[in-house]
Amino acid sequence: MPVSNVLKVTTNQRFGYSHAAGLLCTLLLHFNQSWSVRSQALSAADKRAHHNALERKRRDHIKDSFHGLRDSVPALQGEKASRAQILDKATEYIQFMRRKNHTHQQDIDDLKKQNALLEQQVRALEKARGNNTLTNNYSSDSSLYTNRKGSAVSAFDGGSDSSSSESEPEEPPSRKKLRPEHS
Repeated sequence: MPVSNVLKVTTNQRFGYSHAAGLLCTLLLHFNQSWSVRSQALSAADKRAHHNALERKRRDHIKDSFHGLRDSVPALQGEKASRAQILDKATEYIQFMRRKNHTHQQDIDDLKKQNALLEQQVRALEKARGNNTLTNNYSSDSSLYTNRKGSAVSAFDGGSDSSSSESEPEEPPSRKKLRPEHS
């Protein structure tokens, strides 16, 4: 009902004041309900837009994480790769680094054993020197140990094999470097 008709109704004496007020209340109630439905529709649209923004933000975060992972893997740095390729190469690289770390840990353990043996020999030599009982027949059992490869190494020759001659210059043992396997 148009507002002009409501105003005419309120001025019409035949219906009386209470009837006009009732019509006005009905009109206001209808307008309020219409506004409420409209505001609910807007809030639903706002909720949908908010949800879409959150989802877009989540997808962007995942995308950025994959780019960071891709750039962390030497075989993929700067290259364009699918998510499956990124995960596959990252898995390979992690396995390679675990093997490399394990090898390094074995080397560390071997060096710690050698250190302990050398410290023990130093203490024995200091004790022997203190007692003036140093002999030339120092036990070969305590001066040799076996490295991981099974060859005898003397604690007195800096870790070189016992078969090397005294006239040859000593070179530090070279370590084999592992490289990631590319498939």
